[in-house]
Parts: sequence; C-alpha cells; structure tokens
Amino acid sequence: MSSKSNGKQTYDQKSAARRERLAEARAREVRAEKIRRRVVIGASVAVVVALAGGVAIAVNSGGHSTSASSGSNAPLVVPANTSGTDGTVVTYGKADAAHTLDVYEDFRCPICKKFETTDGQTVQQLADSGTYKIQYHMAAFLDNNLGGKGSITALAAAGAALNQSVDDFKKFHDELYANQPSEETDGYGSVNTILDVAAKVPGLKTDAFVKAVQDGTYLPWAEKVAAAFNSSGVQGTPTMKLDGKALTLFDNAGNPITADQYTALIQQGTGTK
Repeated sequence: MSSKSNGKQTYDQKSAARRERLAEARAREVRAEKIRRRVVIGASVAVVVALAGGVAIAVNSGGHSTSASSGSNAPLVVPANTSGTDGTVVTYGKADAAHTLDVYEDFRCPICKKFETTDGQTVQQLADSGTYKIQYHMAAFLDNNLGGKGSITALAAAGAALNQSVDDFKKFHDELYANQPSEETDGYGSVNTILDVAAKVPGLKTDAFVKAVQDGTYLPWAEKVAAAFNSSGVQGTPTMKLDGKALTLFDNAGNPITADQYTALIQQGTGTK
C-alpha cells in the first residue's frame, strides 16, 4: 500500500515539475517576444532609406501621434516670430532672399545631428549672406516610433526660444543638435535636460523662457507644427528642398556631403556657380 502511494506521489511531483518547467518556458518566450518587438521597432526607425539620393530616418507609416502627455487639452499659444499661414514655420534669414531652403528635421533624429555637425555652419552662412532664407518644418514622429516625448518637448522649448527671437531659436536649435542624447534614451523628454542645454545659449534662459518650458506653454503649438510636418508628404528627416527641389545630402556610403560639396550644390541650384 505504501509502495503504491509513493509511486503516485512521485508521479504527481514529476507532473508538477513538468508544469513548472512549461510555465517557465512560456514566461521566457513572452519576455523574448517583448525583446523581439523592441528590436523590430528600433530597427524600423534606425533603418536608413534613400531619399532623393540622400539618407534619412524613415517616418513610421503606423502613425505620427506624439506623446499622450504633450498637453493636447491646453490652450494653443503661438510663439512670436512664427511664419507661414498657420504659424507652424520658422523662417531664418533675410525675408526678401531670392531663394528658399525648406528644412525638415526632428530634434531627436541622430542623422539630422550627423548632417548638422558636418554642414550646419555652412547652411547658416549661406542664409546669413542672403543666398537663401531657411524655412524650418519640425517633426516629432520619433516619439511615436520609439516612445517617449523628447521630440515634442524639445520642439515646445524651441517655441519658447522663438518667442524671444528668431536668433534665439537658431542658437538653441544648434545647441539641441550639438548636445543631442541617443534617440533611444529619450533624454530630451526631461525638462531639466532641456534647460541645461538652454543654459549654453547666452541670454536665452530668462525667467519667461524657463516658465514656458516648465509649464509646457508651447506644447499645443509644437503638436500643430508636428502635424503640419506629417501632412507635408516628406518621408524622412533630414530633408532639404531648395526652391522646392530636394537636395542630395548624403553620399552613397551614408556620409553627409562636405561643406564644399553643399556649397557647390546650392550654387548650382541658384545659378550662381
């Protein structure tokens, strides 16, 4: 009798152990699937696509919504110094310049930073000289693709800078790229990080600027700007168009063209070469 009972006990123990192993295996598979999904999402964003012979971060076709915490219910406050019929464009340079350079960017985009590091100073110099005016069209789709709110938070802070002056916007724009954290960390989702970058621009960090950034005053405007980008038909960042014609910003190896090559491209496009 006792022998039969011990046999049954052993069988039950083995069954329980088998069920436990299966449960652990299922749990591991669930964790692995979550990791695979994150990898796929990351890959879908990190992949570079050819765009008019250039390189860009691809816009995720699954949607372009920004962060749920981006202040959609707050009143719309449009910064001073905006341009465009709906106040979603930022124009830098001489308003009467004969040519227009449309620039499409996302502050969280690492390839935008890559181009900015190589050619940003030349892009500005040609605007300062009157060769063209720059019209900035800013995006925030990386928040949707990667999660977080770094793009929209940085864009809203740029709105606070723009409210002070176009020059403050441009200087802050440059510092945001110079100090850009990895897009995967969502570093610009932190207001404190944004304010640390703002401190690098002399005169920018006024009490009004700090309050606007902390209160998210320009978040609804930033959402409107991002929505305008989503409706533009542009498929990736960075994209630049000179008088409506897309420019080739990267070589076949995925490297930004040199400053001299960029200048030559502009000269050819404006007929000044």
